[in-house]
Amino acid sequence: MAKTTLMFVLVATTLCSLAFAYEPAPIQDFCVADATSPARVNGLVCKNATTVTADDFSFSGLQLSGNTSNAFGSKVTSVNVAQLPGLNTFGISLVRIDYAPWGINPPHTHPRATEVLTVIEGSLQVGFVTSATENKLITKVLVKGDVFVFPVGLVHFQRNVGNYNAVAIAALSSQNPGVIQVASSVFGSTPEIDSDIIAKAFQVEKYTVEQIKSKF
Repeated sequence: MAKTTLMFVLVATTLCSLAFAYEPAPIQDFCVADATSPARVNGLVCKNATTVTADDFSFSGLQLSGNTSNAFGSKVTSVNVAQLPGLNTFGISLVRIDYAPWGINPPHTHPRATEVLTVIEGSLQVGFVTSATENKLITKVLVKGDVFVFPVGLVHFQRNVGNYNAVAIAALSSQNPGVIQVASSVFGSTPEIDSDIIAKAFQVEKYTVEQIKSKF
């Protein structure tokens, strides 16, 4: 129990350090997001401070395991400004990631955030790919208590390399980091990217692209 508590303290410390993010520093104590406002700004409009309550700054449920019964064998539970309005303007968020045995969090990017991941339970193979033209894979197997950083914008992934469930907590340097899943973005976009373009990019036959598209 003490070790688990220590890990969560480590994550909290990481979150504090990530507060120095790309997003502008707040110029007031807080700016709780008003999701009902029709105004469109770079971020979210502030809620009237007189109506703010403690609930605007809290989130419950992160202790609950995510449902990993899907094709990837993983579940990401996000706590960003959409779930926790008090994060607005603070440039920080977090996620809990649950992995079934040999489950993956497939290759993806966060266009607006660096990610610092801490393994809470189990062992994970993690990695990211550097930008062109090098395209170097940086990868390592992590165990409970290990920490790994994924640089902003780079394609990265995790895989549970154990026969038991695994859990990780990750801090991200944005209140709204965004996520771009590589496979679903290319093969499952709406409207579709022309199959001839994808086939030429991946140097495969068009029918192969169509077969992959049918899965998204």
